[in-house]
Amino acid sequence: MRLWTAANTVSNAGSWMQMVAQNLLVLELTGSPMMVGLSLSAQAAPGLLLGVLGGAVVDRYPYRLVAGAGQVAMAVIAFVTAALAATGHIGVPALLVLGALSGVVAAADGPAVSLLGNELVPEEDVPSAIAVGSAAMNLGRLGGTALAGAAVSFVGIGAAYVANGLSFLLVAATIPFLRSAPRPAALAEPETSAAGTVPSIADRQGVRAGVRYLLGDRALLTLLLVCLVTTLLGRNYTMSTAALVTGPLGGDAADYGRVSTALAVGGILGALLAGFVRVPRLGLVLALAAVAAGLQTLVGLSPVLTVVVLLAVPMAAAEAALATGTQTMLQTVPPESMRGRVLGAWRTASTSWGLAGPPVLGGLLQLLGARGGLVLGGLASILLLAGVAAVSTRRRRTDDDGEGGEVVPLSHAAPGPARAAA
Repeated sequence: MRLWTAANTVSNAGSWMQMVAQNLLVLELTGSPMMVGLSLSAQAAPGLLLGVLGGAVVDRYPYRLVAGAGQVAMAVIAFVTAALAATGHIGVPALLVLGALSGVVAAADGPAVSLLGNELVPEEDVPSAIAVGSAAMNLGRLGGTALAGAAVSFVGIGAAYVANGLSFLLVAATIPFLRSAPRPAALAEPETSAAGTVPSIADRQGVRAGVRYLLGDRALLTLLLVCLVTTLLGRNYTMSTAALVTGPLGGDAADYGRVSTALAVGGILGALLAGFVRVPRLGLVLALAAVAAGLQTLVGLSPVLTVVVLLAVPMAAAEAALATGTQTMLQTVPPESMRGRVLGAWRTASTSWGLAGPPVLGGLLQLLGARGGLVLGGLASILLLAGVAAVSTRRRRTDDDGEGGEVVPLSHAAPGPARAAA
């Protein structure tokens, strides 16, 4: 687990280095911020179209095989991009194509890498392993964005792509040395679906089975709705705080850098704190979302930059703990044979709101101003979460008082059986 975490921390740093370099490269080639957004969308779009299929690949083949092949393919794409940039043959069309190819690979590689880490620890430590992975991602983000500027300034944009390619190869090279933790034998009884029925062979093996499971599980469906709305109304703190700092607060790039650092530190702390929660429940995840929304509202009302910096740490911590808890439920609630497809279905859904979120939030900030957009988005999210909590409580009481039938739990007591060693 230490080896895997170290490799992924380096890989995340490389990914953030490449992202910063790519944004600079597109601006250098076109001078258009809109093209920067288009290049990022080209990389994310395959997840919208192929997320479900990628999840099916992860369920069909060993995690190690899919993750290893995916990391090597991503390295090749990064090296090709670096070579084109170094020889002066890179252009926006080539960047869009290469970005789309990396998105295709990530549709299967992302779920495989996530689930492979869970094999390395005892089953009861899987939630903590997911939290450690989230902390590694935030730590890599903090280091990668800092290193990107130095690498581009002293060596050139291609250096960031080379560094990212090497980081992918590092992850691939560690996979053969990973030791899976011992697992108890799987239960002989067939796994049941969210509705309490035994799924058919077609349901267990079908590509669309992950979508059916996600929509049929009340807790996961509630998470889907909450993440959709809160992402559209907030959670993109890098965008909203940039508008606040450079607008009403009259700050500069250095001031925004301090806020960004506070957000990264909060993300690391939130992910680590989430690791202490052995079994995240829906109520806790909703509470974290409400805390993040409340702090977002206070950030919008902040009179000076110092208050924004102070509030940014717990706000990002609550958001990171929310994201970590969500991922823990996605990776432990479904039956072992369904987890790749459920993650694939979630990837399709999250890509859709990831693509729509920045324009919607940007329009809100432009229409109401930075303060108004933050405050309204935070308050609307709190009202939504209060409504969801009220409905969930009413349904739980109805289930408790009802006669017969299978009760669909709103919180899950324990993760399902983990995948055996590949």
